[in-house]
This record gives sequence, structure tokens and C-alpha cells, in this order.
Amino acid sequence: MRILVIVLAMLLAGCASGGERRPEVVVTTDILGDVTRMIVGDQAQVTVLMKPGSDPHSFGVSAQQAARLERAALVVYNGLGLEEGVLRNVHAARESGVATLAAAEAADPIRPDPHFWTDPRRMAMAVDAIAGAVERIDGVDPAVIRTNAAAYRREIERLDAWMEQRLGAIPPAGRELVTNHHVFGYFAQRYGFTIVGTVIPGGTTLASPSASDLKELADAIREHEVPAIFTDSAQPDRLAQVLASEAGVEVQVVALFTESLSGPGQGADTYLRMMRTNTDAMVDGLGTTP
Repeated sequence: MRILVIVLAMLLAGCASGGERRPEVVVTTDILGDVTRMIVGDQAQVTVLMKPGSDPHSFGVSAQQAARLERAALVVYNGLGLEEGVLRNVHAARESGVATLAAAEAADPIRPDPHFWTDPRRMAMAVDAIAGAVERIDGVDPAVIRTNAAAYRREIERLDAWMEQRLGAIPPAGRELVTNHHVFGYFAQRYGFTIVGTVIPGGTTLASPSASDLKELADAIREHEVPAIFTDSAQPDRLAQVLASEAGVEVQVVALFTESLSGPGQGADTYLRMMRTNTDAMVDGLGTTP
């Protein structure tokens, strides 16, 4: 009896190992991971390295994740320096022969700003680029990928139209943003906003503001009568709160989902929901009279 069990186990193991294994697409950020899953569907396994709430600027991969990158059929990453702690692993995967795609490079980038996804039209460009890269993977059906990508692109186009209509509630004179770091350049260009300033200088959360930086920004807030400071939900808002008090005016500190999705059911667990949630928060924040 024991021998029969062992034989059956060996046969089952042989069947499992002999079965076709789906190719794997490894994606660095959870925002691009969600988008890639919508394009790939059931044609490949999609593995996302960063969990909801991660800071892509400071994220680093484990040894297991690094090995996964080098075994992938395709690596999709943001690029333009966003994933500061992961780029060397992406480069190592490319050098070992893995196909890689920097999505930001395909989205008419504003160099060196990596935050292209805040403009849905540029995300639609990235969808086309990701679909093109996935189509070239052995074992996937290109027709299915094209169909999935076209359907998702239409969803993004509907999102863009909704955002334009929703943001229309903010008059042109009120379209001024103060954020925790420079993350909304693409959004501002698309929807006619001005970036008054950022709490943390530059496009990375790893920088630190000086006292003179904060004073200069506080002066700008008073001058422009900005009613809200927008900070990332994954980052502590202590500096933004300090700045609000230093500005000498009543300023809200409003949390947005800027560089990572939320957990399930928290309002931003997909790219489409994240953009809608942020748009509503902006309209509410900038519609407040200081």
C-alpha cells in the first residue's frame, strides 16, 4: 500500500512538472501592476513587487524578488528614476537577457519627472506600450492582449473625460496646488493647474526641506491664498501640518493616493478608482474657502 502511494505521488508530480507553465510578467509598482493585469488577463502570470502603500522611491527588493526579476519573461517598470532602490536589479535582469519596458519612456515624458500616471492620456500611451511588449512573449495570444488593451484604454478615456468634467468645478483662478513633493506635474499640464510649490523639494520623497524652503513655500501659500496642501497617504503629514501652521492661514492637509494604490475597499485599490478618489479630494479641498 505504501509503495502504491509513493508511485501515485511520483506520477502526479510528473504530470504537474510536465504541464505548461504560464510565462511570468514582473511589475515593479502596484499602479503599473494593476494596469498590466488588465492588459494581460489570463495569458500570463503577473507578479507585482511593491505592496499597496509602498513608497517607490525607497522600496528595495528581497533576494527572492531579485531572482524572480531575472527569471521573468518581461519586466515592466516605471523608469525615469522612480524606483531608486530597484533599478540596479532591473538592469541586471536586462543584462541577463530579460525583456524590460520602462513605461514612462513610452508616455511622452516630462523629463526628469517620472509621475506620468497622473495624466490618464499618458497612461493610455503606456497601455499601448505594455500591450506591445506582452504580445511578444512566447505562449500568449496577441489577439487577446490587443482586445484587453483596447477595452482598458476605453476605460481610461472615460476616466479622463470624467476628470475633466469634475475638475471643471474649480475655477481657473483656484487651480493652484501645493503637494508634499513634486508629483502632479503631468496632472497640472493636462488639466490646467499651477504647482505653487512642494513641501519636499524635487520629485523624490528621499529629499528633505530646509528651513528656508519651508519659509519660501509658506510665503507662497499666503500670497496665493491656497486653501489646501495635498500630501501622500503613505507618507507622514507632519511637515505639511507644520507648514500649514507656519503659513499663518487656515490650510487643510488633504491625503491623496499619489504613488501607490490602497488596500482593498479603501477607495484606491485600482488605478481607475485611485484617480477618481484623488479627483474628488482635490475638488473638495480646493473648493474650501480659507
